[in-house]
Amino acid sequence: MEAVKIGVIGGSGLYNLPEISDVREVDMDTPFGKPSGTIRIGSLSGKRVAFVPRHGEGHTLAPHALPYRANIYALKQLGARFIIGVNAVGSLQENYAPGHLVTPDQLIDYTIHTRARSFFDRGLVAHVSVADPFGEYLRSLLADAAESAGATVHRGGCFLIEDGPRFATRAESRLFQRWGCHIIGMTAAPEAFLAREAEIEYAALAHVTDYDCWRSESEDTTSDIVIQQLAANIGYVQAALVQAVAQLDEALELPAHRALDAALATGREQMDESAIERLRPIVARVLGLGKLE
Repeated sequence: MEAVKIGVIGGSGLYNLPEISDVREVDMDTPFGKPSGTIRIGSLSGKRVAFVPRHGEGHTLAPHALPYRANIYALKQLGARFIIGVNAVGSLQENYAPGHLVTPDQLIDYTIHTRARSFFDRGLVAHVSVADPFGEYLRSLLADAAESAGATVHRGGCFLIEDGPRFATRAESRLFQRWGCHIIGMTAAPEAFLAREAEIEYAALAHVTDYDCWRSESEDTTSDIVIQQLAANIGYVQAALVQAVAQLDEALELPAHRALDAALATGREQMDESAIERLRPIVARVLGLGKLE
């Protein structure tokens, strides 16, 4: 299997980019089930990139039901060292207007704990640091690329993740705003946490589609509003992605790539061998197991 260092998780507007060539499709399986859909690997800006359709073909999977672990694990199996997650989001602040792009630097996980949040659930325990859940290198790269594409970009912001599939109540929306959150969405958690456990540099490129429901002078959020603004935003997102991939240094060593160095809580002699085998692509480096064939 060819090594692919860059993964992109998002919708069809990304993996159908006209700039992508030499595409092949890969159906994968993992110890955590199948990914959301067929992974498309193509050449973009001179690099091989793996595209995961986050919500499946035709947007058939709800945010709370996504196979987050399978998606990240599959990208790790392919060799991914960088993941760009593209998110449509609502704004919780006046100056984060529809049409703007955001590279958030913080995240609040407000989901109700029905999502599997870790690869380390039995036989091998790890407590990974996610104090800064988004990689600074990849965040800056995406922001620079988006600005070069002509977008209005916010470099930073707190990303509130709700469970979905419903949108927030007005009381929730105003509460999140008082917390100091800037944007709201449904899928960056546990995606960001799992990427860190897998020692992959992860950043989100969020594009604002609406003002959620806190803003009395705006329409309340609906799927129609989101889809219409998504279509208006997609050109900026696509252009930013093309340029970011072109500038990305696939060989760069970053703190995220050594996230497990101080994270393993289970002693080597107590580790369950079946857990090690299940997590082999993730723990091979830190346990000195060598590369997968």
